[in-house]
Amino acid sequence: MKKTLGFIKTYFALLLVAAVFLWAAFVIASYSRHEIKPGTTTLRIAHWQLEPGVRKALDVMIEDYRKIHPDVDILQDAIPESTFPQWVSTQLMGGTAPDIVELGQLDAATLVAYLGRYYVPLTRYISRPNPYNKGTDLEDTPLRLTYKDGMRDSYVEELQDFMKIPLTQFGMRVYYNKDLFKKLTGLDEVPLEYRAFLEVCKKIQSQKDSRDQAYIPLVGSKTHFAMWDKAIFQPLTYGGLKKIDFNCDGYPDKDETYIGFITKRVGMGYPPLAARLKMISEVRPYFQESYTGLSRDDGVFLFAQQRAVFIISGLWDSQSFRDQASGKFGLGVMEFPTPKKDDPEFGRFMPGPRYERADAGLPFGVTRTSKHPETAIDFLLFMASKDQNAKLNRISGWLSPIKGSKSEPELEVFEPHLQGIYNGMDVDFGGETGIRWSQLFSLFQIGQISQEDLTRQFDDFFQHQGKVEFAGRVGTWRRDAQRYEQLLAGMRATALLAPAASADDAWLRYRAANISRQLCYELAKNWQLAILKQGNAPGVIDPYEYSPEALKAIRERIAGKKETGQ
Repeated sequence: MKKTLGFIKTYFALLLVAAVFLWAAFVIASYSRHEIKPGTTTLRIAHWQLEPGVRKALDVMIEDYRKIHPDVDILQDAIPESTFPQWVSTQLMGGTAPDIVELGQLDAATLVAYLGRYYVPLTRYISRPNPYNKGTDLEDTPLRLTYKDGMRDSYVEELQDFMKIPLTQFGMRVYYNKDLFKKLTGLDEVPLEYRAFLEVCKKIQSQKDSRDQAYIPLVGSKTHFAMWDKAIFQPLTYGGLKKIDFNCDGYPDKDETYIGFITKRVGMGYPPLAARLKMISEVRPYFQESYTGLSRDDGVFLFAQQRAVFIISGLWDSQSFRDQASGKFGLGVMEFPTPKKDDPEFGRFMPGPRYERADAGLPFGVTRTSKHPETAIDFLLFMASKDQNAKLNRISGWLSPIKGSKSEPELEVFEPHLQGIYNGMDVDFGGETGIRWSQLFSLFQIGQISQEDLTRQFDDFFQHQGKVEFAGRVGTWRRDAQRYEQLLAGMRATALLAPAASADDAWLRYRAANISRQLCYELAKNWQLAILKQGNAPGVIDPYEYSPEALKAIRERIAGKKETGQ
């Protein structure tokens, strides 16, 4: 026995390596035997959704698909989220990528490049009815129009093609510990009015647990604060549209925001932006100490340990939170607290409820290296059909993005609000200006500088550096114009050489790109430069403002119609 133990101690490292090697060889051999079946088409689908419900749902989809197509075998590759970007990049570049891959975990520019190089365009399938919707009310509806959001995020403007098929829909809400909330406040329901909610947080924070530690009202971390900011603080900036949405498209982009700051139409002291900062300063005391340096997992740990009452997250965390709460405490889900219209500080900045996009998630694309792309696309269409998609999301515990699908009662709170206001201004410009903003905003978040100091320092810095960076952006416009010309030349060649059956679609995409990427692009950018040159002199009209002459003409027209009885 002693000799055996001595041998193990001496050669432990080598034995461990040998054991791991044998186990890996066995797994690979088993996987290969499963993959290679005579007369069977084998597909692989890769994703980073390690939640048990998602993997189970995909297994059910695979089994249901096999019942219709018994000669098709589909294998899951579930890769951890932390390693997925490196893994999928290696697989794509090496030509060994799975047939179907979940898209994401890459920055926007890299993802567009990957989509153009490694993935199959899906436009011709998007514009047709889904064959698996036969017998439903969506039988004759093009696939794109069966989605609640019209598959708008599936369309990649740079490529002028639909490149992905999403399978679910997420929402973001506030989870809370029902038992702890009742114990600390004596209330049964959480108030949704902003001021009343703050009073509840104050009462929670004033009490301590058995270890003499104060309870934490709101879970904070770098990740969670970003969600609180998006859901509660940033909607207050909606009013910024009136000043800087120069093309009146309903969304001020970074170039318009630059111009607004340079011409001093807006600044950090502009009332909607100041209101956002003021609300942050009122809410931040109810996060845990040093929250800005904590990770998402740190925040979730506090909630699971029943030291914190409220945590913000998405539907993707619903099942894991329920598992953590099971047998320990009641889990509640609530809407975001909102100021009343008569709130003396914030009411005028909230003319309506918060709008939420009905974005579809869990998007998949088909790789160009797939030996069976038509079968891979067919499997995605199968999972995107009304009945099968409802089944997939019911098992996953998520929402279906398909029209007419009914949510489980406990998930109805996650349904998006499709009317209301949205975030109007984003002051994270990138470059040195963005770095300066990040530095000052981080200090403000933890109370080391005041709102007044942040406003003064950032506005002063921007008036110099912002102008320098905007000049660089103008240079980028010129380079973009050349790049778009190359894109259009390629699209024009594709249309000229396209077969008769697909020529109309090819020319349609070319004309659309010509208008958006060349004609309208040049007009919009030159219009912005004209506004910058004009400045903010007296008499300059803001985007949504009428000139005195226009108002006079409107009044005269109304008066004339009243006289004639029209």
